Amino acid sequence: MANPTAYDRLIDRFARIATINECASMLGWDAAAMMPSGGGAARGDQMAVLAGLAHAELTDRRTGDDLAEAEAVGEWQTANLTLMRHAYVRATALPADLVEAQARANSSCEKVWREARKASDFAQVRPYLEEVIRLTQQEAAALAPALGLSPYDALMDGNQRGVGAADVTPVFAAYEGFLATALPAAEERQARQPEPIRPQGPFSIVAQEALCRRLSERLGLDFTHARLDRSAHPFSGGTATDVRITTRYVESDFTQAVLAVVHETGHALYERGLPSDHARQPVGEAAGMAVHESQSLIVEMQACRSDAFLSWLGPELLATFGGDAEPYRPENLGRLWRRVERSFIRVEADEMTYPAHVILRFRLEQALMSGDLRAADLPGAWNEGMKALLGIVPPDDAQGCLQDIHWYDGAFGYFPSYTLGAMAAAQLMMAARRAVPDIDAALGRGDLSPLLGWLRVNVHAIGSRLGFNDLLRAATGKPLDPADFQAHLTARYLG
Repeated sequence: MANPTAYDRLIDRFARIATINECASMLGWDAAAMMPSGGGAARGDQMAVLAGLAHAELTDRRTGDDLAEAEAVGEWQTANLTLMRHAYVRATALPADLVEAQARANSSCEKVWREARKASDFAQVRPYLEEVIRLTQQEAAALAPALGLSPYDALMDGNQRGVGAADVTPVFAAYEGFLATALPAAEERQARQPEPIRPQGPFSIVAQEALCRRLSERLGLDFTHARLDRSAHPFSGGTATDVRITTRYVESDFTQAVLAVVHETGHALYERGLPSDHARQPVGEAAGMAVHESQSLIVEMQACRSDAFLSWLGPELLATFGGDAEPYRPENLGRLWRRVERSFIRVEADEMTYPAHVILRFRLEQALMSGDLRAADLPGAWNEGMKALLGIVPPDDAQGCLQDIHWYDGAFGYFPSYTLGAMAAAQLMMAARRAVPDIDAALGRGDLSPLLGWLRVNVHAIGSRLGFNDLLRAATGKPLDPADFQAHLTARYLG
């Protein structure tokens, strides 16, 4: 371009930054899915260099000059420029040496966490976690004055912009009150029903993997732009044109693998549906992690655990694994996969008790960041919190404070997104059903396309032009309304 404007120069610079971050995303996927354990130290260096390069690009003086000069035309450009300026404020608040130190510490801690979880030995990873917490506290302290937020809200801002602890706290308190009465009532209703029949294994991992790929394709994921691999913790990563999803398999039960792939496919479909005209620009990215979780949960919980979809899935499972047909009947799958249970593991929790796991982590990470809770005291505080919320105590740290990767990889302020996403998913599904009356009939044929088509228009194609509540308002007519989630749970578990 002969005479690029300041905005044109910013477009180019942010595209370079996005490309660097794409490289880091691929290395992160490789570390979780492919890399041998001996590569951890070098990988930490690689991630640190990439983080430093992206930070340098973003904080370059010319970026600031162009942001001061740039003018935007139209809704998309205006939103993009606003997001660019926000990213610049965040980046310039952080010293480059802190950014690189965090990348190294997070990578090191995550590798040790893998072994500590296997051994259920929190002491093994504690010093590494202490370093991650120390650096994250420094990050929060640097970001807070620049953003005009509290330190913890500054961390939340990096995951779901515009949503802070003051927004989340009353929502979680209200849900805790709902759970106190709804959970015993659901358990009592469940006790009157026949016990679910568990399919009897072993279930070939090769057969599970083939099934998971077929199911993901059926839901709409194009594998010319995606991969399915294995990792210790299921996740979705990569880029919008090269999506990487993972799951984990056990021969004794295919449920974990299948439901994880359905969940991660929801994330992947969102990435694939983002506006390609704004690729590698802030406005073309996902609208935040709560929105991202809404897209995984509307696929997994709202669609694929519905009666309609299970009526299609049951015969598919029977054809794959054979044996007795009874466990694969849709009513039995419903009792099996929608069973309410006070359990230790968040990723295996039912949708009614799952928010309790998030509430616990929300409270603990605030205490860790404020210094009110030391890392050394985390296992005990975790167990006390689980007892208060669900009346159970983990027998070991592998089923307690070591179960999630997030804190050990430096992700603080992320957990609220899971439950905000579940609530948004229920709200979006209600709106989709009103707009597209044949959604459930299609799900009964294993066809997600009517729902996906509605999401493509009302969520995916919006990118991050709208924030969390504005996106919900545009799609459903109102900002987040937790009552829709409670209504969904009441209908499914108490009706």
